[in-house]
Amino acid sequence: MAEITQHDGTWTFDGETVRIVPGRGKGTHPLRQELGECVVPLRALAGISFEPDRKGGRLRLRLRDGACPVLRAADGRLKDAADPYQLTVEKDRSGLAEYFVDEVRSALLVERVPTGAVDGFLLPGPAVPVAGGGGDGTASFDGETVRLTWNWKANGVKTSGGPVAFPVSEVTGVHWVPAIGLENGHLRFVRREGPASAPAAEDDPYSLDLWGLSKKEYTAVLVAAAVLVRLPDAAGAGPAPGGAAPAEITAPAAPAPAVSSGDDHDALLRRLRELGELHRSGVLTDDEFSAAKQAVLKRL
Repeated sequence: MAEITQHDGTWTFDGETVRIVPGRGKGTHPLRQELGECVVPLRALAGISFEPDRKGGRLRLRLRDGACPVLRAADGRLKDAADPYQLTVEKDRSGLAEYFVDEVRSALLVERVPTGAVDGFLLPGPAVPVAGGGGDGTASFDGETVRLTWNWKANGVKTSGGPVAFPVSEVTGVHWVPAIGLENGHLRFVRREGPASAPAAEDDPYSLDLWGLSKKEYTAVLVAAAVLVRLPDAAGAGPAPGGAAPAEITAPAAPAPAVSSGDDHDALLRRLRELGELHRSGVLTDDEFSAAKQAVLKRL
């Protein structure tokens, strides 16, 4: 088992999953604190890296496209500090971070985890009930119903109509865009019977207008992610802003059946032979071959 604990949080790898527990100090981004503990299965990973700098560095998990509903909802717009799959590493823990990377990479190599996109989410997404937002209101979701409530900063179109509630079965898409520079962001819910062209977020009773005045506004993406997981059909995610194709939402593939100890032993021996062939052909470097070989031998 590999483990690294920092002010930013704790990462643990047991050979099958990376368990991420965020820090609870003032320096930990509100999004990560609200999301809480994440358990990332090995099959959801595309890679891992440690990026050293003069202060220490940063651990980064790279997930396969479509595996995580939070990343799908964010569509590449999360700042580093808000990304749950990054860990700030202090200088005296750089060696431990590199060891952590070696352990995860060895497991990915041994298990031959593909790096391509997946057809359905491999992580469950934020726990419900979940709430988030800012700007002119708050969005909440209990697993069945989406609710939007307004604060004193909302305009008359929204406050005159009062709070809005609708079942997730009416939702065909959800889009989150953070405030960038002087441009406001939004959390917009697209309904099955909604207008073809939605009004501006400040005038849309099915959108939050996000102003970027607080880091807590980023928690709106957790509501978007929780809804994405529960959309009634694969097309429900809708086209993401910028034209990115939505991830298809299907049940995760069932795990492969367990094999007997004899079959497992034979499979590991075959894997050793394959690693040797990859090393001889130049696909694996000496260091990569040594790390992968040791990982296999540990399991014999």
